[in-house]
Amino acid sequence: MPELPDVAAYAAAIEERIAGQPLERVRIAAVSLLRTAEPSANELQGRTVREIRRIGKRIAIGLDDDLWLVFHLMIAGRLHWRPRGARLARRNDLAAFDFPTGTLLLTEAGSKRRASLHIVSGAAALRELDPGGIDVFSCTLATFRQRLTEENHTIKRALTDPRLIDGIGNAYADEILHAAKLSPLALTRKMTEAQWRALFDATRSTLRTWIDRLRTESAGAFPEGVTAFRAGMSVHGRFRQPCPHCGAPIARIRYADNETNYCPACQTGGRTLADRSLSRLLKRR
Repeated sequence: MPELPDVAAYAAAIEERIAGQPLERVRIAAVSLLRTAEPSANELQGRTVREIRRIGKRIAIGLDDDLWLVFHLMIAGRLHWRPRGARLARRNDLAAFDFPTGTLLLTEAGSKRRASLHIVSGAAALRELDPGGIDVFSCTLATFRQRLTEENHTIKRALTDPRLIDGIGNAYADEILHAAKLSPLALTRKMTEAQWRALFDATRSTLRTWIDRLRTESAGAFPEGVTAFRAGMSVHGRFRQPCPHCGAPIARIRYADNETNYCPACQTGGRTLADRSLSRLLKRR
């Protein structure tokens, strides 16, 4: 699933291409994509793009008269920039949004249709799509800690809860916890002051590093190849490969459709976490 750094890269690239441009035409090929009935897609046509906003893992495009297109890409949804009027020719092509400068194409790989598009009017309707997680770049350490200790959960689960923290998913949570040298099984209400400071600093620095890196990699091009498994990551997707810090093999726990990657030497005192017990803790909501 595209997370904060990927969504931020998408938002920046979209803004460069369509800010101040009229939305000429909306073409929706997958009926399941659109989750709202009013306003209709036809009401957006001819209106000018005024703002691009990130709402957690969603991308919101604001047009005249406070109308908004809000995308949630979920796991397999991706955005692409194509020549104006690009055809919706493949099974994975869900929708196209035509502008004078080109066409924004929404695709989704696989057979499951999880990506969503909401068309809403007004600030109140837009707020309803915000799960409520705090922005780690604007909050204080005290707020960060208070939010994550509202309930006593594993730190991996708390970091990836969109109601608590804005925009973090499975991949970057693994990277953050490795940078902070914390076990994904650590319970939020049992962490020390030093651990909270390490987690707060690692969350900010990890996300900022990847936001800057992805924008640099795009370098004026539209982001393609968005994935949860990136070269340069320390632990996520690197099962059995050496930890870049200590050389110990990366361990993995699989649960549901996700996995947690961590370095036992750096994060758990050399202990390999029990697959079954961690899976229960991470899945229980």
